[in-house]
Amino acid sequence: MNVHDSERLSGLLEDAGYVRAPEGADEADIVVFNTCAVRENADNKLYGNLGRLAPVKARRPGMQIAVGGCLAQKDRDTIVKKAPWVDVVFGTHNIGKLPVLLERARVQEEAQVEIAESLEAFPSTLPTRRESAYAAWVSISVGCNNTCTFCIVPALRGKEKDRRPGDILAEIEALVGEGVSEITLLGQNVNAYGSDIGDREAFSKLLRACGTIEGLERVRFTSPHPRDFTDDVIAAMAETPNVMPQLHMPLQSGSDTVLKAMRRSYRQERFLGIIEKVRAAIPHAAISTDIIVGFPGETEEDFEQTLHVVREARFAQAFTFQYSKRPGTPAAEMADQIPKEVVQARYERLVALQEEISWEENKKQVGRTLEVMVAEGEGRKDDATRRLSGRAPDNRLVHFTRPDEPVRPGDVVTVQITYAAPHHLLAEGPVAAVRRTRAGDAWEKRDTARSAKPAGVMLGLPGIGAPAPLPPAESGCAVGG
Repeated sequence: MNVHDSERLSGLLEDAGYVRAPEGADEADIVVFNTCAVRENADNKLYGNLGRLAPVKARRPGMQIAVGGCLAQKDRDTIVKKAPWVDVVFGTHNIGKLPVLLERARVQEEAQVEIAESLEAFPSTLPTRRESAYAAWVSISVGCNNTCTFCIVPALRGKEKDRRPGDILAEIEALVGEGVSEITLLGQNVNAYGSDIGDREAFSKLLRACGTIEGLERVRFTSPHPRDFTDDVIAAMAETPNVMPQLHMPLQSGSDTVLKAMRRSYRQERFLGIIEKVRAAIPHAAISTDIIVGFPGETEEDFEQTLHVVREARFAQAFTFQYSKRPGTPAAEMADQIPKEVVQARYERLVALQEEISWEENKKQVGRTLEVMVAEGEGRKDDATRRLSGRAPDNRLVHFTRPDEPVRPGDVVTVQITYAAPHHLLAEGPVAAVRRTRAGDAWEKRDTARSAKPAGVMLGLPGIGAPAPLPPAESGCAVGG
């Protein structure tokens, strides 16, 4: 979701006449930080980066720095107090105001802090500069109605608000018209979609509707919540050909006691029951998850229950996190905070177990013939001239031998898997087939246009250079669903 918002921020700036500074430019005129607030390292990274830019700003008074996203929503005036050289602070609900706030700060020569308390416009309605020509994010809802005790996001993103189905489908159709062949439906709690518009089966209907859009080859979604994962969604996934056999289902903990303390409205049996149903309906589905280790009060027995679920569920991948105390959340005030060394030891045990399972599950792919969509920027650096990379339908990363005929990001190759590692698959033999796609055409057209465009020029603002690339969104969010 942060990447989606960053693409909108890029689009807003380009729509206002800016262009990106060259990669690695040290003298950009505008630097924008789009922040996360889920984990403590997000705070540290932001203020560390702002400190690094302070002497640059001192040498170049015309330079502007803007901070947006969840951390801006949380810290508000604190950011300007800690880093008075920041020019603009904006929140999660008013990213569309960035160009106006930058201009106002420039004219008034003082910091602008504007934090809206409710959503002004769905991010998907704003201009965008997509990082990929063939894949796109589509927001179907914003906000969250859950009250997980470890999570600050509902306080920063607000209550869940759904887009109308017609607006979502119109956006997808427009994207497909531009050459996009893969979309990911986004929501803080994506499968709760419909609660705001009064339709309990709205999400499964939306998935099926995506299946009717000609030219849309792959549909993914993130992140669902086990509480809202219903049988009609499983049926829609299994029966809609372009909905990919992939599911990211956050577990957070395998202990019923800890789940209750987290205020997660499901228990171990319910979670494993969903996994069992998905595997029965979609045998080749790759299932991933989020897990938090060291939540306050977690005992060794509680942790063993998490390991039990990991063994039973056999996740293809798990995003594992050490519990991070976030001010303003109920969990931050709980007794029995776990010592760091205990959390670290449990974390290492969990990672080792999941690594073993991921490798075993990947080995089951050896010998299979898969259609791989060629990716942009995922080639192996050690042999970039010999291999390319892409994603299988279940989202596993596949490195494959470069075919004799040229292929472009968005094209599809058919390969046979010959080797498995814990985090990727390898197809060392010749590519069986190459299918050139409209998505590849779109990538080639955009790549040609960008190569021809002069770099480092700020359009429409004489005498000022180019803004910096937006930094990647903070990673490590364990909140989805």
